[in-house]
Amino acid sequence: MALIDISVTLSPATPEWPGDTPFSCGWSWRMSEGASVNVSAITTSPHVGTHADAPLHVRDGAASSDQLPLEAFVGPAVVVDVSHIAGAIDRHALHAAGLTATPARLLLRTGHTIAHGPFPDAWPALTAACAASLAADGLTLLGVDCPSVDERASTSLAVHHALFDGGACILENLDLSQVRPGEYDLLAAPVKLGGLDAAPVRAVLHQP
Repeated sequence: MALIDISVTLSPATPEWPGDTPFSCGWSWRMSEGASVNVSAITTSPHVGTHADAPLHVRDGAASSDQLPLEAFVGPAVVVDVSHIAGAIDRHALHAAGLTATPARLLLRTGHTIAHGPFPDAWPALTAACAASLAADGLTLLGVDCPSVDERASTSLAVHHALFDGGACILENLDLSQVRPGEYDLLAAPVKLGGLDAAPVRAVLHQP
């Protein structure tokens, strides 16, 4: 089975959201220093690299990362290229980009991934109305290759709220640079971290 890894590699070079806790790593035990095994240790925000946001990220008391429904992160998905769009993306723009019906899982290739460069200054994002409409039509997961489903400057995080209100889940910081638009099978289960606002994900695609 040919799998396409669409995860961002986590390393000290992986850009974090400005002001967030970056990824760092070290060694607790090293065989070269006489230990029987090598054991590493990491410090990071769960939002660095490819991750799933939980409703707790934008709402006090809401569902945490260990409560995310696994079914939303596994199954058929559609990749749509919106890299030619500079600003807000509505239903008309998605239709023009080739999305003719609402899929259960939608992955947007914006061309602003952190996988191969610095943290981007800006990226295109759905309008809140578009996100709400997609969720109402049956969308269970929105994934993006940029750092957020909302625009970088957003403080209201209206797209996050619209998706969570509609029962949809969120994947961010994918690497879709080598993925053509089309239909795939997605496997992107979040790590079961108790009580957190996000969880790392190893996301892969398979083309049936």
